[in-house]
Amino acid sequence: MHRVTALVHPSQSTFELACAAEVFGIKRRGLPPRYTFSVCAERPGLVATRAGYDMWVADGLDALDRADTVVIPGWLPIEEPPSPAVVRSLRRAHSRGARLVSICSGAFVLAHAGLLDGRPATTHWALAHDLAVRFPAVRVDPDVLYVDHGDVATSAGSGAGIDLCLHLVRADQGAQYAAHVARNMVMPPHREGGQLQYAAPPHPVQLDSSLGPLLDWVTVRLGEPLAIEDLAAYAGVSTRTLARRFTDQLGTSPGQWLLAQRITAARELLESSDLPVDAVARRVGLSSGTNLRRRFLSALGTTPGAYRRAFRAEPVGRRVHRHPRG
Repeated sequence: MHRVTALVHPSQSTFELACAAEVFGIKRRGLPPRYTFSVCAERPGLVATRAGYDMWVADGLDALDRADTVVIPGWLPIEEPPSPAVVRSLRRAHSRGARLVSICSGAFVLAHAGLLDGRPATTHWALAHDLAVRFPAVRVDPDVLYVDHGDVATSAGSGAGIDLCLHLVRADQGAQYAAHVARNMVMPPHREGGQLQYAAPPHPVQLDSSLGPLLDWVTVRLGEPLAIEDLAAYAGVSTRTLARRFTDQLGTSPGQWLLAQRITAARELLESSDLPVDAVARRVGLSSGTNLRRRFLSALGTTPGAYRRAFRAEPVGRRVHRHPRG
């Protein structure tokens, strides 16, 4: 039996803990148990949760000495570092061969312990910048759903913790066993793409009078074959001056900004309309479905079709089929 122990911390995210508990701690009919699951805390007893209730935790840090896999199911606030005792326990578990796994903000704990130095790692897309700034030795990848090095693994935001846990089951027990667990959870064994497809489009930034009118002009003309020269001509400046203004105010080039606006517009159409992919591509100025698929895959790590299936709003008038009573 593979022993999985989750290290909880007040105020604990109940969902992130449940991601690990559901995958590793549930006995399923027709599937031989391969894992035991337990929970520990630095200070055993009542541990506050972010859901408004306390949970009782009996085991202390010594439980990590018996674990084959240690899970850090989130750690908030991220500004609060783990204690020296926690860091020592995690390093000791790692040095004797235990696998250390973080879900979402739990990556900050592994980074504090020095276990992510020089390695790719991930966390929730909204926390990725903070992780990179606080721990420059960590190679933060804000797009992927998870990163697994064998001895250490990190996942993106909460739901990606399930993706990582199912991946670990697949690595431990094989694809058939993991697929059985996923089917029981009504989850796909593997999701397409990375987490940036789930990130909200960036908020508008503050612009001065030299660039704001141009962006408004472009936004309503995304379906037209605009070139950088067209943008510069409208702004009444050279392409070099335009590029400098974009870099100063938006931190990107005119071409990259224009492509990002077209992808954002395509996302909105895929979510809200029945338009074929080719029609979506033409409406946002990407000329063809082939070009849209290529650009979409490069930017979001998934295809327009997969994105639509994941995020499509319920069409007006569609009703859930219900069996008649009796």
